[in-house]
Amino acid sequence: MLEIFHTKNKIEAGCDEAGRGCLAGPVVAAAVILPSNFRNDILNDSKQLTEKKRHALRPIIERAALAWGIGVVDNKEIDEINILNASFLAMHRALDQLGKFPDSILVDGNRFNPYNNIEHHCIVKGDAIYMSIAAASVLAKTYRDDMMTELAKEFPFYGWERNMGYPTKSHREGIREYGTTPFHRMSFTLLPV
Repeated sequence: MLEIFHTKNKIEAGCDEAGRGCLAGPVVAAAVILPSNFRNDILNDSKQLTEKKRHALRPIIERAALAWGIGVVDNKEIDEINILNASFLAMHRALDQLGKFPDSILVDGNRFNPYNNIEHHCIVKGDAIYMSIAAASVLAKTYRDDMMTELAKEFPFYGWERNMGYPTKSHREGIREYGTTPFHRMSFTLLPV
């Protein structure tokens, strides 16, 4: 069972992103504030869950959360400001959607740009430790996967409905054969030399 709090008696927002290592599509972040009595035996780092479990958890998290938000930074912005800054920006946009300011922000990873002078804690593998970060990881991943599945209908040659834009063999073969789309990250190494 994951931990509910980092610091007791503080309103904590968990933050995580999905899609950093992709060659196409946006980076998507989520921020989630869970109630202190929230419990769920299945909730874990989204990478440890099946697609079916992630999609089953999403409405549970959205209903139970005191607040939640999604932040999106598209591939053009990623190319302009780099993926690390885009990840932070997506998290800030997700925090903007909460409608309330937390006392503290728990971030999955080892770096973060401060947000509105609110204290933050960077926690490596935090999505496998704290419920709020795990909840954010599930929302970020499911929202991003849905976006890539929709884009795959428009651009069917890259296998995005399966690889979600990650640099798989089929994705790279699609780039080699059909070129890039308006959703590819041109600042990334799309094809190995």
